[in-house]
Amino acid sequence: MNRQILLGMPLALIAVTVLAAVPFFADGYGLSLAIGILNYAVLATAWALFSGPTRYVSLATVAFFGIGAYTVAVFGEVLAWPLVLLIALVIGLVVALVVGLSTLRLSGVYFVIFTFGLAELIRQLVTWYEVNITRTLGRYVFIDITTEQIYWQLLGLAVLVFLCGILIRRSRLGLALRVIGDDETVARHVGINTTTAKVALFALSAVFMTLSGAVMAPRWTYIDPAIAFNPVTSFQVLIMALLGGVHRLYGPVLGVVPLALLFEYLLANFPNHFSILIGLAFMLIVYAIPRGIVGLLEQGRGAIRGFGGEKRP
Repeated sequence: MNRQILLGMPLALIAVTVLAAVPFFADGYGLSLAIGILNYAVLATAWALFSGPTRYVSLATVAFFGIGAYTVAVFGEVLAWPLVLLIALVIGLVVALVVGLSTLRLSGVYFVIFTFGLAELIRQLVTWYEVNITRTLGRYVFIDITTEQIYWQLLGLAVLVFLCGILIRRSRLGLALRVIGDDETVARHVGINTTTAKVALFALSAVFMTLSGAVMAPRWTYIDPAIAFNPVTSFQVLIMALLGGVHRLYGPVLGVVPLALLFEYLLANFPNHFSILIGLAFMLIVYAIPRGIVGLLEQGRGAIRGFGGEKRP
């Protein structure tokens, strides 16, 4: 494993360097597309940090993404950008801890339903506050941040989420989470504090989602609850992660790139049928590629090794 890391580090540095140079060569549309792909890469990888090893399917992605976006809409024009990001981080962390401590005793379909309801609850609370307290619905976002800076900040988040994933998977926490994913009852019997482990990783995942929403907020001139807390975002991230494969850290990225391009095409050509087409894509992925692209690659590699190892007469 150490040898793999040593061999992979130069390749990772080269990849990050190449990606960092994209704004110098891409046109406006290309950079916008790259920003979208990086945003989904952060969200899908952060989702897989928690849901991959624990096998808890969360639909709360857009809840934290929207919290980050709305934090920028509220404080972006009156506070320094680093402070705004810090406030978003703290709010997302607090909400994740409260939600995690109160709900991660649930499992299966109950957890899925709750996380979907959480995103809708937060959207309704923000809508009520805007309508009844501020007497307006939505906010304009005018922040002096360039498109290139948004791209580089998302790239930094992507690097951080990958580093966290590597460290966690090689730690005792990562081992505990894999045991929880296999059998949570067994995990409790062998002395693993399952609640602490799940809440810790759920909170870490939520922090990255919140920061991604905050960084993306300046891309929009106007934000309202329907935009910031659009439930389609949660399903898109889920589909991307499942297509790539959640049992490997790099798996979600393999699903992000093709689906981000597909979603861009569908939005441009079939905007009125976008949600229906997403549902069809989800069904096809679940039934046709249950282990994702990574699973197919590993299956193909195993078949090649098996073929090569056969004895010839």
